[in-house]
Amino acid sequence: MKLSKEIKTGILVVIAIAIFIYGFNFLKGKDIFSSQRLYYAIYPEVAGLVEANPVQMNGFKIGRIKAIQLYDNSGKILVTMSITDKKFNIPKSSVAKIISQDLLGAKAVQIITSSEKIYAPEGDTLIGIVEASLQESVNATVKPLKDKAEKLISSIDSIIVTIQTVMDKNGRENLEKSFESIKHALETFDKTSMRLDTLIASERNKLSVIFSNAQSISTNLANNNEKISEVIRNFAAISDSVSKANFSHTIANTNRALSEFSSVLEKINKGEGSAGLLLRDDKLYKNLNSASGSLDSLLKDMNENPWRYFSMYSKKKRTKKHKQ
Repeated sequence: MKLSKEIKTGILVVIAIAIFIYGFNFLKGKDIFSSQRLYYAIYPEVAGLVEANPVQMNGFKIGRIKAIQLYDNSGKILVTMSITDKKFNIPKSSVAKIISQDLLGAKAVQIITSSEKIYAPEGDTLIGIVEASLQESVNATVKPLKDKAEKLISSIDSIIVTIQTVMDKNGRENLEKSFESIKHALETFDKTSMRLDTLIASERNKLSVIFSNAQSISTNLANNNEKISEVIRNFAAISDSVSKANFSHTIANTNRALSEFSSVLEKINKGEGSAGLLLRDDKLYKNLNSASGSLDSLLKDMNENPWRYFSMYSKKKRTKKHKQ
């Protein structure tokens, strides 16, 4: 059976269209003749990831990026991954990490599997993270070096200022004086050391005696340890007795006596009582003074004229007068 030219042309056109569709989908990362499983991941940003970029596991390609679209109004992005490798099963809690394939910035999604034994079903959403870009990595590495360089430059500036100050005329003179002072101090220390050696050598016998006496004292203390302990116990007993004494009662009695004495003095100052009247009443003082004077006159008259007051003495004196 011969085919007409029109049929042959139609068959060629259909084959060409099929090849074109297959090639177009292949270039887009779609294989229409292979089965595929779809998984999803949500990222804050895709960092240059585009459709048809590979999905890898330990560097081995297991699929391609099928679609990239906005997830919600927050700006998060939903990435659809097509896994074409039938043998590969993704465990639950696995991570889909956007990585850089080379220095030119080509992106891929690296599947980091978890240790779970349960596999994620088709259509599950994986944990999405983004690897730091080359620039960010370089910045993270260079920033500490930059900070250290700035501190080093600042230190160098301080050193240069110090050197300039030292190299000044006054600075040089001060530096020379400092060296001279250090030299003098070292010489003094050397002389002191020599004198100390000489002193130790000359007083070696006395030092030996001192050490011997110290050792003897230590030995005596060790031998009389029990007596010293007994003395300390006795002192502790005395201290306990003193601490147990009723000092508070004694102090209270003393305070009461002082208070009563103060009350008596206050009454005397106010003129209350005999002592108060004696101290405060001038008339009583004058009467006592007058009485003292009268008593003095009476004693003086009794001494000069005793016959007036003693009858026996008066008779003897009169008899003597008649005999004469």
